[in-house]
Amino acid sequence: MKFALLLFILYRKLKKASKKNSEFKEYIKKEKVSVLIKTADGKRARVYIFNHGEISSLKGDRKPFDVALVWSDADTAFKIMSSQDLNKSMDALYEGKLHFEGDANQALWFTGATTFLSGKK
Repeated sequence: MKFALLLFILYRKLKKASKKNSEFKEYIKKEKVSVLIKTADGKRARVYIFNHGEISSLKGDRKPFDVALVWSDADTAFKIMSSQDLNKSMDALYEGKLHFEGDANQALWFTGATTFLSGKK
C-alpha cells in the first residue's frame, strides 16, 4: 500500500513540476517515453507517460513501455525510493533488488527528471 501511494505521489509531483518548473518543462518537452515502475510480481505498478511536455500516468502493470524499473518487492522499493538517495538505488542495482527492462538510457533520463523534484538541479 505504501509503495502504491508513493508511486501516485510521484506522479502528482511530476505533474505539478511540469506546470510550474520552467527548467523541468524544458527537460521533458524533448522526450516521448513511457516509464513503468513495478514490483517483480507485477502486483504494484504505475506507468508514467511523458509526451513532449505533457505527463500522464496509469495505475497497473501496463505495456508497452520504453523502460521498466522492476523492484524485488514493495517494501524495498518504498524504502529506497522514499530515501531519495541515488547511492541506495545504485546499491539496489548491484544487489539485484532493482533491475531494468527495456532501454536503460531512458531509465537514466527518468532519474534525471526526478532530480528536479528534489531541488538538486
